[in-house]
Amino acid sequence: MYFGVDYYPEHWPEERWEIDAQLMQAAHLNVVRVAEFAWAKLEPSEGHFDFAWLDRAIEVLNKHGLKVIIGTPTATPPKWLIDKHPDILPRDADGHVRGFGSRCHYCATNEAYQWYTDVIVGQLAKHYGQHPGVIGWQTDNEFGCHSTVRCYCDSCQEAFRCWLQRKYGTLEALNETWGTIFWSQTYTDWDQVIIPRKTVAEHNPSLLLDFYRFSSDMKVEYQRRQIEILRRHTANQFITHNLMGLFPEIDYYKLGDDLDFVSWDNYPRLLGAPDNARLAMTHDLMRGIRQQNFWVMEEQSGPSGWGIVQSTPRPGEIRLWTYQAVSRGADGIVYFRWRTCRFGTEQFWHGVINHDGLPRRRYQEVQQTGSELKKLAPLLEGTVVKNEVAVLYSYDELWALEIQPNNPRLKYTEVVSEYYRCLHERNVGVDFVNHDDDFSQYKVLIAPLIYMVSPNLAAKLGEFVRRGGVLITNFRSGVKDWDNIVTDKPLPGELADLLGIEIGDYDSFYGDGVGIKLELDGEVLEGSADTWCDIITPHSAKTLGTYTSEYYASEAAVTENAVGEGRAMYIGTRLDSNLTAKLVDYALSKAGASRGLLGNGGIEVAVREKGSIQLIFLLNHTDQKQSAALPGRYVSLIWERPVSGEIELEPYGVEVLREEP
Repeated sequence: MYFGVDYYPEHWPEERWEIDAQLMQAAHLNVVRVAEFAWAKLEPSEGHFDFAWLDRAIEVLNKHGLKVIIGTPTATPPKWLIDKHPDILPRDADGHVRGFGSRCHYCATNEAYQWYTDVIVGQLAKHYGQHPGVIGWQTDNEFGCHSTVRCYCDSCQEAFRCWLQRKYGTLEALNETWGTIFWSQTYTDWDQVIIPRKTVAEHNPSLLLDFYRFSSDMKVEYQRRQIEILRRHTANQFITHNLMGLFPEIDYYKLGDDLDFVSWDNYPRLLGAPDNARLAMTHDLMRGIRQQNFWVMEEQSGPSGWGIVQSTPRPGEIRLWTYQAVSRGADGIVYFRWRTCRFGTEQFWHGVINHDGLPRRRYQEVQQTGSELKKLAPLLEGTVVKNEVAVLYSYDELWALEIQPNNPRLKYTEVVSEYYRCLHERNVGVDFVNHDDDFSQYKVLIAPLIYMVSPNLAAKLGEFVRRGGVLITNFRSGVKDWDNIVTDKPLPGELADLLGIEIGDYDSFYGDGVGIKLELDGEVLEGSADTWCDIITPHSAKTLGTYTSEYYASEAAVTENAVGEGRAMYIGTRLDSNLTAKLVDYALSKAGASRGLLGNGGIEVAVREKGSIQLIFLLNHTDQKQSAALPGRYVSLIWERPVSGEIELEPYGVEVLREEP
């Protein structure tokens, strides 16, 4: 188990490094991330490198048992580089230059920037690639932060045309796929193909989707060139990147492909009170990117903020967030940051200790957590998260619905989270999967808003159901092909046979709610729905729910189709939370999926396991005591004592249990 902090030795007098390292060691820290913003100090002028200060810092850290992760400093190109090559700076959709003075001020397609990236990464890799005190690398920092994925510079214009040529081969194929005959947009030369800068109305949706895919691919390719350099010069050092959770502009599945494991940056109190279900969902998604355990490379350790300071973590919350991450598969926790900086933009982005450098409440909480995790580490070694339920999450679907949301209320990630919350409230574990992943290990697959459906995806979903799986999908599924073109088949397009339905009409609903009645195993339930209403004609499917208002009252709203050994459910509207939960319960029951420990109580439960051994994490995210009745006899691994009957957790309290044989 790795447990550490992000540290910036260049921000502090060198005589302070020893004190910091001693305090880190006393807090049971064993890893430190450094240097991801230090390009100007590592290469103060072109071709002149100074690694001596970093050598000394690493020596001090290593002396106190702290291994080091080095961040490649490419998120902050220095002023001398920008002055020499101002075309490195990105441009927004209006064509305006986004200038020097912050960070992420570069375009990944710029050839000059790529060359200088190769140089600085290569020099660092040669110098530290065999260093025994350096265990790994982080590429850049938060790719795409500050809306920097989609650049509209001339370099991107040329790169986009090249990307399209590789994809389509001929202009004829591009014109046919995009439907450029519409509004007289036909291209007769590759030099005519535009990048989607601001125009008077909306761009062609197929062009936009390709541009979003291209922009994501450029970050993936830019990272790949760094990784290739690092691999050439390093030995037994991992490579990761600190993702940004639910950030929507990069396909994290592709970005993660080249990494040894993914990391992400977790700030639960960044925008108000923490949303523990959303945090759990993000951890689960990060684990799903590579279908393996992950790290948190930046874990909030104090109030965050630049000009505006956000709320302070309550006593116990830092420990709680750490255990939540570990419970969902984190093998490394790194707090941002060690000491709060006295200057620059992040003067009020607080760390484990404040500006004065003194260890206070938050340090003591980290110290306690470190002591506990040190004890738990041998038990956590080799454990993973295994689940029977999966949610399909696709960046392509997200982008297509961002381009044409169909209804202003419709946001892809929000709809996904509505289904996730139902499962989280029941302490049912969830994996996230991509279109290309194996579905066969799951009993239930929830695939919300599969707006674009390829024949391959349709076939995979059909096979999943025929073999006994329960599929839940919903409105606006099967509407388009993979090129963002509306199907010419009756809706739901490629999914019609699997779902056993036909959708001949629909309503983009703007009212407060339409009435819904469900009948599930003889139980009649009434509620409401909004946003979208498909008017369904069942063929082989049976009706589970009908509308009770609007002109489509009595028409089918929810259906279920038996196929092979399984069943495929279609929810043609956006149900209220209670009805959604009832349908999820129904699906779990029909699939024979295990229910979560402690059910719908106020305690979050997550499990890591290895063989027959299960480590059960209990988390109280509230400021009140929470209690629950345990179904068996357990051992507390934190307090090393038997536990049975009713268990009580203090506000923001944590427990880790193992069932007694």
